[in-house]
Amino acid sequence: MNRRFLWVAVALMTAVGMTGCSSSDDEADASPKDSGQTEFEQVAYIDLTRDELKLVENNNEFAFNLFRQLTAEQGQIKSEIISPISITYALGMLNNGASGETRAQINEVLGFGDTGADGINEFCRKMLSDAPRLDPSTKVMIANTIFLNENYQLKPFFVEAAKKYYGAEPETRNFNDGKTLDVINKWASDHTEQMIEKVLDEGEFKPSSISYLLNAIYFKGAWSNAFKEAETKDEPFTCYGANVTMYNYTDSGCYEVNYVEPGETVTRQMMHQTDKFGYTENDICQAVSLPYGNGSYRMTVLLPREGKSVWDVAETLNSETWRQYRYMGETAIVDLKLPRFEVTSNIELKSIMSALGMPDAFNPMKAEFPDFCDAPSYIDLMKQVARIKMDETGTEAAAVTVVGMLEKSAGQSDEPRYVEFHANRPFLYVISEALTSGAIFFIGQYMGD
Repeated sequence: MNRRFLWVAVALMTAVGMTGCSSSDDEADASPKDSGQTEFEQVAYIDLTRDELKLVENNNEFAFNLFRQLTAEQGQIKSEIISPISITYALGMLNNGASGETRAQINEVLGFGDTGADGINEFCRKMLSDAPRLDPSTKVMIANTIFLNENYQLKPFFVEAAKKYYGAEPETRNFNDGKTLDVINKWASDHTEQMIEKVLDEGEFKPSSISYLLNAIYFKGAWSNAFKEAETKDEPFTCYGANVTMYNYTDSGCYEVNYVEPGETVTRQMMHQTDKFGYTENDICQAVSLPYGNGSYRMTVLLPREGKSVWDVAETLNSETWRQYRYMGETAIVDLKLPRFEVTSNIELKSIMSALGMPDAFNPMKAEFPDFCDAPSYIDLMKQVARIKMDETGTEAAAVTVVGMLEKSAGQSDEPRYVEFHANRPFLYVISEALTSGAIFFIGQYMGD
């Protein structure tokens, strides 16, 4: 079996300063102490019903499916980051203009099924309002907007939903003015604290488009337990080599075993500290939970066992295994090493989202968006640009998702044990809301490149 590497963009963090939404999960009453965290003051929670918590769980399932499909499509062993929540926002907003099979496919892919557009809208509204206020020391911004070609008109119902649930105020422009592309890119930059300076280039922008819908997410969190710069040293980091398939023979027959051989060893700046962290492990990987600020957000790092790969870990990720990683089995004294890194991704999403189960939205012959605008339309462009920077002080991450529409005619131990967690080989990471919903904002992989 050929296993490809998966990366996750944790649920999106749109530039929240102007627009936002919020979420939560079944085990919302779990305390920071239960998940291996230190208890903090000023902790806020997202107010979600049991049904809404289930929707968050389903949307996290979409995040892992997206992660796997992205890897399968690109088939590249390189560092990546993506924000599933940013995609949920962009498609959730557009879904208010969809109908028929197109709407059903979007609902299903995003994990909202029978609750449909109403469920997505309410999820996004709550995340938009609540996510930024959970931790005064962690900055979360979510923003949405619509740039409309002056030759078209949006339907009143769509505009009302975009404003009410997504805080999106449509801006009508002359797409042939030679300035609109710069305006779109400036909006992306302004709502990600300049982390994403360009989301569209000249070859991607079409003056004939009906509109461009954008979601932006920005996250900046300081570690609850900061690394000391003096402890950061150049150390070896082993990348991946060949993916070897071996055959084992038993009395019951032959079966395949995949093994990733060590590859090139490079030098990376490795941060180091020893402290108490939420920790769990299994036959495939070790997992450590690194809280930000008051513990409302965290990064979960999944380090494959020797001989295992990020592909092996990614194949096991779903809503159930994510629940186990969220609620760490113990608090351990962890000798922790992590590389400083910075990664930027630029991902074309049409083929990925089609493969996940919503092909009609991109098909001029099948797309149904009767409640979007005054002309029959379909999705011509869908992409995301994301970026992450991690150092001794914390993590800064951002993502912008853009959708271009065209007209059709055109448990905790009493005595913590000591463990080593040296991320000196490729690993996965997830940034999520920690205490209530478990909603994934970003998911990625670091490969040492």
